[in-house]
Amino acid sequence: MQESNKPQTDEQELISVNNEVNEAEASKERKAQETESQVEIMPSMEELLREAELKAAEHYDAWLRAKADTENIRKRAQSDVTNAHKYAIEKFSSELLAVMDSLEAALVVENATLENFKNGVELTHKQLTAAFEKFNIKSIDPKGEKFDPHQHQAMCMVESELAPNTVTQVLQKGYMLHDRVIRPAMVAVAKGKDT
Repeated sequence: MQESNKPQTDEQELISVNNEVNEAEASKERKAQETESQVEIMPSMEELLREAELKAAEHYDAWLRAKADTENIRKRAQSDVTNAHKYAIEKFSSELLAVMDSLEAALVVENATLENFKNGVELTHKQLTAAFEKFNIKSIDPKGEKFDPHQHQAMCMVESELAPNTVTQVLQKGYMLHDRVIRPAMVAVAKGKDT
């Protein structure tokens, strides 16, 4: 009976070895298929290099365009600033043209009387005052006010009944543009009786 068991064991061993060989071959085939699929999925180094070069070229092109846009904006801004400085007083100048027209009209009149000249000068003064008001140019006429060195320029000191450091006389009006003094008023200032 022992002999009958032996062939079965050999047969079982053979089946078992056969199964192992089949599994090993199947495993090899699976690994080969996985490797092939990985090879298909993973691009070659040349393809990666080509893609990187294309992306670099795109980025370089975008950078050049951005640089050109920035340069154009800078030039445009510089031109705008230059024009703003150059033509800043254009509106004010056009307002002064009416004043100039009035003065030229007065010079053309041949048989003018003193009264006509006075009326013409008053009209011209009104036009100039209106232009100044439109552009926030205000006169500084500080007679009777306390002397302010930021707005007034003392030309002389005179004895007066007024308190010391009070403006007694305005020799020439000053002018302000908004809150900035563009010409201080030239004034005479009261000095104390003791000095």
